[in-house]
Amino acid sequence: MSKEEYVDIYDENKNKTGITKIRHKDVIEPGEYIIGVQAIIINSKGQILISQRADNKKILPSRWECNGGAVSSGESLLDALEREIMEELGIQIDKDKAIFLKTAKNENVFKEIFVFKMDISIDDISFKDKEAKDAKWVSIDEFTKMFESGEIVYNVNFDKDDYDKCLELLNI
Repeated sequence: MSKEEYVDIYDENKNKTGITKIRHKDVIEPGEYIIGVQAIIINSKGQILISQRADNKKILPSRWECNGGAVSSGESLLDALEREIMEELGIQIDKDKAIFLKTAKNENVFKEIFVFKMDISIDDISFKDKEAKDAKWVSIDEFTKMFESGEIVYNVNFDKDDYDKCLELLNI
């Protein structure tokens, strides 16, 4: 049995409401939002790390994505991102090297997106929590084609303009 994940509820202006709900159990009402985080990991070659969601995921199974997830109640953005990357890819990020990219708003989620420069081998990635089943480095052109064909999750909130900004922020 999986443990319940509690999330804080925010209003449309990203103000904490004082309400806490159980993720994937309690209904997030219209006008209520949770906070999510996403990592855009780019290597020295300018390639983007993406992973393929497990086949058994309830939402968007087998699609490719940039990793992240929901911020649990009381958790900091970077602690949540560190936990999600470890769960999904089995790798440790250096929170001190996180660079804020932007905030995106999807449905009932404010997503805080951070960029990292990391040169890691695909062989160093592990899927011990079985949230993902594969990972690969792709160019921005490959990423764009995969997104346009529906292979990448629709709510990735990352495009060529964001990529160009990442390269500038990371001095690549």
